[in-house]
This record gives sequence, structure tokens and C-alpha cells, in this order.
Amino acid sequence: MTGVPEGEPTGAGGDDDRSAREDFRSQVHARKVEIERQFEAGRAQFDQAQEKIKARTGRNLILAILIGAAFGAALLLSLLVIKELFMVFAVVVAAFASSELVQALRKGDIRVPIVPTVATAVAAVPASYYLGAGGQLLAVLGGIVLTSAWRLIAAAATRDAEGREPGRGLALDLAAGAFVQGYVTFLATFAVVLTAAEGGQWWTLAFIIAAVAADTGAYAFGLMFGKHPMAPVISPKKTWEGFAGAAGTSLVAGVLLAVFMLDEPWWFGLLFGAAIMLSATMGDLVESLIKRDLGIKDMSSWLPGHGGFLDRLDSILPSAAVAYVAFSLFG
Repeated sequence: MTGVPEGEPTGAGGDDDRSAREDFRSQVHARKVEIERQFEAGRAQFDQAQEKIKARTGRNLILAILIGAAFGAALLLSLLVIKELFMVFAVVVAAFASSELVQALRKGDIRVPIVPTVATAVAAVPASYYLGAGGQLLAVLGGIVLTSAWRLIAAAATRDAEGREPGRGLALDLAAGAFVQGYVTFLATFAVVLTAAEGGQWWTLAFIIAAVAADTGAYAFGLMFGKHPMAPVISPKKTWEGFAGAAGTSLVAGVLLAVFMLDEPWWFGLLFGAAIMLSATMGDLVESLIKRDLGIKDMSSWLPGHGGFLDRLDSILPSAAVAYVAFSLFG
């Protein structure tokens, strides 16, 4: 007796089943191809948008946001969980920033000794945290003396064999060494002194938020509406429309921070926001002037999408001194 194995379809029913399976596979394949095509089209559009943003801003915006978020998380951890951790955060930032500026100055044939400069930036942080403004001032003045002595000894040992004019070159090096200590170490440690004070961590967080709000407002409004250059010789991309955006966002942020974080009246928030906006703008322009004078775009490439540490601190450094004054008067 002959037949077919049990379970194997026969006749028209079997052909229909095979046809249904083939149709299903074809539909799945077509759907997969369509999804892949849509994904590739979406990625191409995203890459195109990224290139437009990068051409307009000169930055990889997505990478910049990710790095900024990581730094923000580290900052919040150090300020709100264990305040002493802020010293670690400040040491890293101050050391890298001062090193960046020394390396950048060398591109302009200005020689500041890097070892005593970075050592002073590191030592000034705990001195400022535990000894207050007095320790901050002593550390910075000691750093200037140490850096100057180091450079004088090096000049005497080498007799400026590099071929520069000894008097003029050495005087410029000494002045630049003092400038690095004042611009980076002194301004940065205002945030350390402020954080060490009782309740000061909230003021540190507030002024950083206000400065970031000013930067964000300037960036967004300048990108969307910027037409009138603010300081074309110093920084061609800065516009008055961006300045207006910085003013609006920092004033709103100042009021919100004063009322909900600092327990101050709303009018203080307006003053605080305006002061931080002005100091942030001034710091941004000063660093742009330094880079333009040295003929560089970024202080370094250590932070992809941002440039260097000092490129992110340009608005923070002078704002730290403003926030410390505000805390001393009102806090």
C-alpha cells in the first residue's frame, strides 16, 4: 500500500501552504529592506544636519552635548553629595586649564614654565578651600614668585640660546607667567573659596547655571537670528542678537535661582543674572582676544566638540569672582 508520509501536505492544500509561506517571507524581506532604506535615509539626513551645524558653529554638537552632560554630572556629584569632592574636580580643571594656556602661549613664542604653573594651580585649590581667601591670595602670590624664579634660573642657565632678545623676551615671559596665575588660578579658586563657605555650594551651582544659561542663550539666538556682529575684530561669530539672547536667558535664570535656590528676593535675581551675563560675555571676549592674538582656534583638543578646558571655562572664571562678591554682600 502506497501513500505519503504523515504530516506532509498534498495536493492543492500543500501548494497553497507553500505559496503562503513564500509570500510571508517576501513580505518580511520587503519590510526589512524598507526599514533599512528608511534608516539609511534618516542617517543621511542626520549627518547632513550635523554637517550644517558644524559648518555654522565649527563644533560637533552631539559630542559637545555628551561631554557637557558628563561634566555637569560630575559637578553636581561634587557639590551636592560630598562637598570635598569639589576640590578634586577643581584640581583637575585648574591643572588642565593652566597647562593649556602655557602650551598656547608657546605658540606665540612666550615661554612660561609649565611645572611650577601647574603645581601652583593644584596647590591653590586645597589652600583656598581650607584657608579661605587668605590662603587663595598667598597661594597665587607664591605661585607668581615661584614661576618667575624658575624662569629666571632657566634663562640664566641657557642664556636664551634660542636666539630671542634676552631682555624683551624674558620680561614678556615673566609677565605672561603672572598673567596665567591671575587669569586661571586666581579666578578659578574663587569658586573653591565660595564652595567651602557654609551654603556656598548652592551659590557655586547657581552662578555656573547662570553662566551656562547666558552661553546657551547667546549660542541659540546667535545661531538662529545673528546678523549684526558684536565684536568682529575679536570674535566674528558673536552677534548682538546672541547678546540679547544671553541677557534674556540669564535674567530669567537669575530670578529662578534667587527665589528657589538661594532664598533671595526676585530683584536680586535680576542683578545676579545681569552681573553673571556681563562677566560671562567679558570672559568669552577676553579668551577670544587671547586666541586671536596667538593665531589659534582652540586652546587644545582635549575635549572633542568643545576644544579645551579653558574654552569651556572662559565665561566661568570671571563669573566665579562676581559670584563670590555677591555672596559676600548678600549671602
